[in-house]
Amino acid sequence: MVKIRKATTSDCEEIWDIIRDVISRGDTYVFSPNSSKEKMLGFWMSADKHTYVALVDGKISGTFFIKDNEPDLGSHIANAGYMTAPTAFGKGIGKTMCEFSMREAKRLGYKAMQFNIVIKTNENAVSLWKKLGFEIIGEIPDAFQHQ
Repeated sequence: MVKIRKATTSDCEEIWDIIRDVISRGDTYVFSPNSSKEKMLGFWMSADKHTYVALVDGKISGTFFIKDNEPDLGSHIANAGYMTAPTAFGKGIGKTMCEFSMREAKRLGYKAMQFNIVIKTNENAVSLWKKLGFEIIGEIPDAFQHQ
């Protein structure tokens, strides 16, 4: 069973472990595989985001954030980012995080949710988002500098 709660600063080491593993391949996120711990935690845990962790048997196995997609007149649309520990792939953690985030975004007052960049070759994510009701509204060839 997956339990989700707000992230705290005491979670940073485990969150960093997940982020480092996910971006190290350079194939699913826009962040450079060489990004520093300070840069990534500064981004992931910044004050403009609602950051959460997903726990399985008390261990952080995933993390995600919800934030305004755009400022001011676009702030009613949520944006989110998700990362699952590679050791926990295929266990429904991504699905659970997304379902929770959609409910939580509504609770926070957002009217809709939009993902700005999902890498097409990340077929598991694309398939999951489609199953959860998201639609692809455009593709930009060569927009991602795939490693």
